[in-house]
Amino acid sequence: MTVTLADVAARAQVSPATVSRVLNGNYPVAASTRERVLKAVDELDYVLNGPASSLAAATSDLVGILVNDIADPFFGIIASAIQSEIGGPGGRAGGERLAVVCNTGGSPERELTYLTLLQRQRAAAVVLTGGAVEEGPQAAAIAAKLRKLADAGTRVVLCGRPPAPDTRAIALTFDNRGGARQLTEHLIGLGHRRLGYIAGPEERTTTRHRLEGHREALAAAGVEEDPRWTVHGRYDRRSGYEATLELLRRDPTLTAVVAANDSVALGACAALRESGMRIPEDVSVAGFDDLPFSVDAVPSLTTVRLPLADAGARAGRIAMSREDPPPGGIATIRGELMVRGSSGVPRG
Repeated sequence: MTVTLADVAARAQVSPATVSRVLNGNYPVAASTRERVLKAVDELDYVLNGPASSLAAATSDLVGILVNDIADPFFGIIASAIQSEIGGPGGRAGGERLAVVCNTGGSPERELTYLTLLQRQRAAAVVLTGGAVEEGPQAAAIAAKLRKLADAGTRVVLCGRPPAPDTRAIALTFDNRGGARQLTEHLIGLGHRRLGYIAGPEERTTTRHRLEGHREALAAAGVEEDPRWTVHGRYDRRSGYEATLELLRRDPTLTAVVAANDSVALGACAALRESGMRIPEDVSVAGFDDLPFSVDAVPSLTTVRLPLADAGARAGRIAMSREDPPPGGIATIRGELMVRGSSGVPRG
């Protein structure tokens, strides 16, 4: 049965005129209403009729790049590298394609909304970056949307994100588990046995994989983990600052703090200094990603280097069909341990 605009309006609990305004983009509509309409469009698989649909029959020159936070250097580096590969040979209009960076704020709902909009625009390719939400209705809805995009001819590439089974998406995934294990092994090798860990949001794949790698290293060394030693937060400096103060409150005898990423590690360093502790003489600190500021921190930050720019450029080339996908559609990109001044032997 053909889905009509009235059906979409009924599902979204708005008027048909509001649905038309959202789809045509010719009149201001509240963000919450717009998301509700787009969700109904997606659920009902509504397709515009008439001239608009005939124009959408061919894939456009649009490429979508989805990031959690464009202000985070991790995502900025990847997005910039992807965009650098979008133009040039392969585009239909003068050899160029239009890259649109979509900032989701880490919200699965916003991610789904952007994917729906890109589907309506018949995007040539979509590149999703960073960790994903693994469970729940949002994860299932996003997987279904990726399948729809692929079925419509859009090339879907995941960069720094785990594979999405049954979606035909090509995945360039970072070995977060292995990198975290190597980082914690380094600290254990220096003699640390009381290590605090600042993890990211609990629902994200990146958080889980890095925390699993850390725990694997502890278990392999026979270090019994204290539940007090793990605090979850956001992937930003403020979270690292607050989490470190909480870790010190829970156990003042910690000799090392392992942070979810380099931004979190900077916050950890600030909290330690304000608490009168020296790095690494009193407490060692380690991060992850090796963002540009890490080597210039004082002391310079021990971390795991991920080849963000190289991975982004590769994702861009694959999205533009200028590089063959990896065998099986999945490639694992490993990090490199960078030992610097923020880690040392434990005190006393």
